[in-house]
Amino acid sequence: MSPDSNDAWRMVLDSAGEEQTRELGRRIGAVLQGGDVVGLVGPLGAGKTQLAKGLAVGLGVRDSNQMNSPTFVLVNEYDGRLHVYHLDVYRLSGVVELEALGFEEMCSGAAVVMVEWADRIGPALGPETLWVELSPTGATRRRLTLHTRSSSIQQQLDAAGLDPAG
Repeated sequence: MSPDSNDAWRMVLDSAGEEQTRELGRRIGAVLQGGDVVGLVGPLGAGKTQLAKGLAVGLGVRDSNQMNSPTFVLVNEYDGRLHVYHLDVYRLSGVVELEALGFEEMCSGAAVVMVEWADRIGPALGPETLWVELSPTGATRRRLTLHTRSSSIQQQLDAAGLDPAG
């Protein structure tokens, strides 16, 4: 579970399938700014990579259909209106390996960092992270719970005009 006990902001969105999950990601990605970190959490097949593809479209990445989860390479990079780092930390044994990937440098620039399986490295992401927890609610339906302590990310997401499910 992601560290959310003190989060100041939370929104729940429902998705009817992969296409809607990607569209929600696109709308979120369109308002992200350099330095933002997005922690993606959910079981295998929950839609983390589909959401990441949508985030990439919103960030101006041209060919997001070629995006895959970087399960074995650990980090993929893309250029759009901002540089994008897409990490899959499932296979990492801990924060030391994350640091060896140059995670701190990735987060310190003008890039957006997306981390799949982010709950495995939780506190390393910091308090300003946008957490997105994806939960299957049916064969193709998903519930996305967004939460953050960051007032700037909250304002960005409020500007995205997302329709909460409840």
